[in-house]
Amino acid sequence: MSKPFARRLRATSTPAESLLWRELRASKLDGLKFRRQTPIAGYIADFCCYELGLTIELDGKHHAEQPISDAERRTVIESHGFLELRFTNDEVKERLDWVLQEIRRAADIARCRAPRRPFPRLD
Repeated sequence: MSKPFARRLRATSTPAESLLWRELRASKLDGLKFRRQTPIAGYIADFCCYELGLTIELDGKHHAEQPISDAERRTVIESHGFLELRFTNDEVKERLDWVLQEIRRAADIARCRAPRRPFPRLD
């Protein structure tokens, strides 16, 4: 996936992505620096904390119809040293505090992981 495509995705965020981005942007969540719509290994992560190797994917209703491709995507992204979190759009809209708590928990796990190979270039 290309940078221009990622830019287009940033310009057309879903309501759930916009809601979560308000909580993540400008290092608001525990000083963690997140990027939106970041290309990684041929995919685009909705949110990425490159420093910790943590990605967040928000799933709309169409993801229920493609569990195999989502699993393949996770395998590829995690093979590049990233830890992928997934939440549904409804979870973000209805349980935002819980989502933020889970992101904090995953950040703690990512900090404690064994050293991993260097991340690939994002472009």
